[in-house]
Amino acid sequence: MATIIKREQLSTQVVRMRVHAPRIAVKRKAGQFIILRPTADSERIPLTIANADPAGGWVEIIFQVVGATTTKLASLKEGDTILDFAGPLGKPTHIEKFGRCVCMGGGVGVAPLYPIVCALKAAGNHITAIIGARSKDLVILEEEMRAQSDRLLVTTDDGSHVRKGFVVTVFDELIAAGEKFDFAVVIGPVMMMKFTSQKSVAAGIPTVSSLNPIMIDGTGMCGGCRVSIGGETKFACVDGPEFDAAKIDWDLLVRRLGSYVPFEKKALQDHACRLEGVR
Repeated sequence: MATIIKREQLSTQVVRMRVHAPRIAVKRKAGQFIILRPTADSERIPLTIANADPAGGWVEIIFQVVGATTTKLASLKEGDTILDFAGPLGKPTHIEKFGRCVCMGGGVGVAPLYPIVCALKAAGNHITAIIGARSKDLVILEEEMRAQSDRLLVTTDDGSHVRKGFVVTVFDELIAAGEKFDFAVVIGPVMMMKFTSQKSVAAGIPTVSSLNPIMIDGTGMCGGCRVSIGGETKFACVDGPEFDAAKIDWDLLVRRLGSYVPFEKKALQDHACRLEGVR
């Protein structure tokens, strides 16, 4: 079990938790994740390690409340324990001095983007970060990203914060202005990653995206997280979670994620009904 030592509500839907997990904190690298189970009757879900402190023995997770498991997780308070908290899992981000990097994050995807930005900056890269969300209240880690970036550009779908537009819109404007980049990272909702990475790849920029399909065991045994990369089947939990965006079969990924939606809705409804029964 892992104890929650700090809990913060970043928005009505997004929660940040600092969890005491010293062995994970010592070993984790940018791009890696954990798989957790809040309670004995919960399903297992993957969450990226958004931050860590080896000396303090803690790691941070940031998640959006969207289903039954994240609803249960969000109900936990400081001092409560998470039943299962396993990691670090997945391959770390490949970090080197690329030169000029553009790091683009949408919604809660800014959480996994943040440690990558930190690692790229520490390696001596020039960082242009573009982050976006549907509205002002869903923009996360703005100041943290600003502190690690040479330039931070923020956009919101509805124009409620800084400017109106999408991450891909801002990137298009930079390319149109003649800016050049040597490396790109794109993390966020699947459709955001698909269209944004298509633009960066078309601009000749080597691009990686971090995928978050359904995972169960995190060891490559169950096959639930399989994705198609360059026509080959890969498992996001052990071969990823980051892949060359130019090789990702985005349409297959969208279809596979969609097949789980009815089950996720039912699980959330069942959880709500159990809560009503308790009341």
